[in-house]
Amino acid sequence: MASKGSQNGEFSFATSPTVARGRHGLPKIHTEKKKEEDEICHDDSAPPVKAKTLDELHSLQRKKSAPTTPITGTQGAFGATLSEEERHRQQLQSISASLASLTRETGPKVVRGDPARSGETPRVEHVTHHHYAPTFAVSDSALKFTHILYNLSPAELYEQAIKYEKGSFITSSGALATLSGAKTGRSPRDKRVVKDETTEDELWWGKGSPNIEMDEHTFLVNRERAVDYLCSLEKVYVNDQFLNWDPNHRIKVRIVSARAYHSLFMHNMCIRPTPEELENFGTPDFTIYNAGQFPCNRYTHYMTSSTSIDMNLDRREMVILGTQYAGEMKKGLFSLMHYLMPKRGILSLHSGCNIGKGGDVALFFGLSGTGKTTLSTDHNRYLIGDDEHCWSENGVSNIEGGCYAKCIDLSREKEPDIWNAIKFGTVLENVVFDEHYREVDYTDKSVTENTRAAYPIEYIPNAKIPCVGPHPKNVILLACDAFGVLPPVSKLNLAQTMYHFISGYTALVAGTEDGIKEPTATFSACFGAAFIMLHPTKYAAMLAEKMKKHGATGWLVNTGWSGGSYGSGSRIKLAYTRKIIDAIHSGTLLKANYTTAEVFGLEIPTEIEGVPSEILNPENTWSDKKAYKDALLKLGGLFKKNFEVFANYKIGADSKLMEEIVAAGPNF
Repeated sequence: MASKGSQNGEFSFATSPTVARGRHGLPKIHTEKKKEEDEICHDDSAPPVKAKTLDELHSLQRKKSAPTTPITGTQGAFGATLSEEERHRQQLQSISASLASLTRETGPKVVRGDPARSGETPRVEHVTHHHYAPTFAVSDSALKFTHILYNLSPAELYEQAIKYEKGSFITSSGALATLSGAKTGRSPRDKRVVKDETTEDELWWGKGSPNIEMDEHTFLVNRERAVDYLCSLEKVYVNDQFLNWDPNHRIKVRIVSARAYHSLFMHNMCIRPTPEELENFGTPDFTIYNAGQFPCNRYTHYMTSSTSIDMNLDRREMVILGTQYAGEMKKGLFSLMHYLMPKRGILSLHSGCNIGKGGDVALFFGLSGTGKTTLSTDHNRYLIGDDEHCWSENGVSNIEGGCYAKCIDLSREKEPDIWNAIKFGTVLENVVFDEHYREVDYTDKSVTENTRAAYPIEYIPNAKIPCVGPHPKNVILLACDAFGVLPPVSKLNLAQTMYHFISGYTALVAGTEDGIKEPTATFSACFGAAFIMLHPTKYAAMLAEKMKKHGATGWLVNTGWSGGSYGSGSRIKLAYTRKIIDAIHSGTLLKANYTTAEVFGLEIPTEIEGVPSEILNPENTWSDKKAYKDALLKLGGLFKKNFEVFANYKIGADSKLMEEIVAAGPNF
């Protein structure tokens, strides 16, 4: 018996033993021609694609993104609304101007789009550059295009990194693992700032300063080297983004880089503009030229290695040569804010910041290893930011749009928020992972101990978006005192707050491999000396002024040792420190009874709920009282010696305030 065909009669399956059979005894399939247009058999479950080539098919796969906010239209010089084509033309003009050499008549010819994608219609721009240097003959560089990959999304940057950058992999969590090359940390000795008529008087120069001078000519030589390298490439990545969540004091920055990894890093770390803001971005306030894959010329004046990170505050430009470590861009912009914001009466701060449900804001200052990230990340409070902030007349605001967390020994149990933030879109620097499963081993230091994760701040579930808050109620200075003589918590008056803020103390402990157990005091002015531009006393005076005006209280919290120095005592339990921080937030610690400690003159509370009273005064925890006194005097002496470089600096018209600050330090 023969089966019926489909309703349209296209197919008929022969099942009778009398019908013709094909190979292996299988029944033949007969196609019955019904209509002329039905000659070609196809799957009619969906209309066929209209693409004629694979490239066309792939282009259909990627539809054009629609703006998430309405575009109101950019107004031209005579009030006419600009077309999309004109906006893109102006955008390319701006980028070409940014990449212009100072020794050629015009900027490079730039086109938008990936050169690897054929069939795209490029928008081309080539602008005249007004230079003040000799013009040389046209070279072959004038015959090429530089492709601009502009503000790509994380997914697009993943594709670029995986395809073109060796050492880029997708990990099991979805994060992008990358390598920063030979440099796995910042190079502070290679950082240079142009010293000119303005900065000579404004910036902090000399002993203790992070600012190493260079002249403008040398900067321009390095800028030319970086721009020539970037323009020689087939494509460069351009990010246009913002700094500072306070809209009244927002800074527009442009980052031009050669690596997708760097573009994704800055996409995460800066504030991401909306499509409308991007269309109307205009000329940036500051530009970074990241040519880190290319070395500087060692024969250039002021160069001491093949690495140079140069900042010109007058030109509002930064040049990176000879290092691919992405943190140089982040901290370079932080240095910029340390210069620009105080000129507006705004205090720039190297601090964490969170806010309680009642609106009380706390600032957390602390060097590496003091617990700044851990203590500012509190499930009972909202995170404003983990590292860089401004304190203006409007309150506090985060400078950045992301977090840059250390990954060494990271675990889900100890840092669940950071652990969960390492997902698609996050950049993992220099981590080691399993070759097959791509699971990261955060304990492995094979590449470097300075492993890092960069992710958007919204990856933290209790982040406050937008990242702004009212004026701080508490200013918490964190120190990991390995000498074991500072109290777990002390209340500070304004002069003491200024003294300890300028000092920026913590203590490092030596590795046990060589048997050395002697703690080493480390001082970093304003808890971020490597990034400040002005003299530390200027930031301290602004901090004291704002604290006094808005009624903030200063606290010194020791997260280090008790009952002895490192090697004999024990580290203060994190649970106790959290109880102390909770008491600060709630305001109950302000109402406590206090005693005054010797040498440092610190006010120590006699009782805190949930914290053993005997540990509040460190002398009580030492069995050897003489050893305690010796350690206390030793640390006091180190503080005094460190402060000598600041003691003769005047704040205001006379020396009275500085004398008051010096008197707030250790006395013996």
